[in-house]
Amino acid sequence: MARREETTRMCALTRQEKPVAELIRFVLSPDGVLAPDTEAKADGRGVWISLNQQAVAEAVKKKVFGRSLKSEVVVPQDLPELVRTRLEQRLLQALSMTRKAGQLVTGATKVRSLLATGELVALITASDASADGRSKMVGPLKALHHAAREEGVDDFEVPHLELLSSEQLGLALGQENVIHAALTKGAAAQSAVEKARRLALYTAQAMADSTDRPAVDGAVLPDERV
Repeated sequence: MARREETTRMCALTRQEKPVAELIRFVLSPDGVLAPDTEAKADGRGVWISLNQQAVAEAVKKKVFGRSLKSEVVVPQDLPELVRTRLEQRLLQALSMTRKAGQLVTGATKVRSLLATGELVALITASDASADGRSKMVGPLKALHHAAREEGVDDFEVPHLELLSSEQLGLALGQENVIHAALTKGAAAQSAVEKARRLALYTAQAMADSTDRPAVDGAVLPDERV
């Protein structure tokens, strides 16, 4: 069976083939309202669009969904924002699971200790963190990536996630205003990183490493599932 990232679908907007990891699927609810199928598991015929907020807005504007589904479609006016909210919810749920699995650490001191040893799979900083607080984490992260390159470890990557506010993180983790956190090795943590990548791709934000380059690039794609 092909892995998810190897499966492709055609964009209903651009007619381009893309990996499904770079797309978001839409389906019709029983009452004919279009809804994002963020996990791509809903039954029925689906329409794939690039995992990009502007692409979703363009698809709404050009009435792509009705043509692709060949039926009357009620499209929510705030569909692009609705997709973002759903992706944020999926990430928050995944982070909550990492806490329960013991694969998440919070607090500046503990996070810096993990950065010093390299025993983390992702660094998390609240989007509303202070510039000073952010720099105290970014510096060690850059040093970590530099050391990996010096040792010839070319595929080493610890993404820096700055996608959620301190309030959102706090609510997901059952704490007050989380500013700094880190994910450690484990299946739950890897799932959270994947959901963060999807949110970053959709909002065109970078998941930066030591050079602050995007870890994912924006993209835009329909399938027929029965």
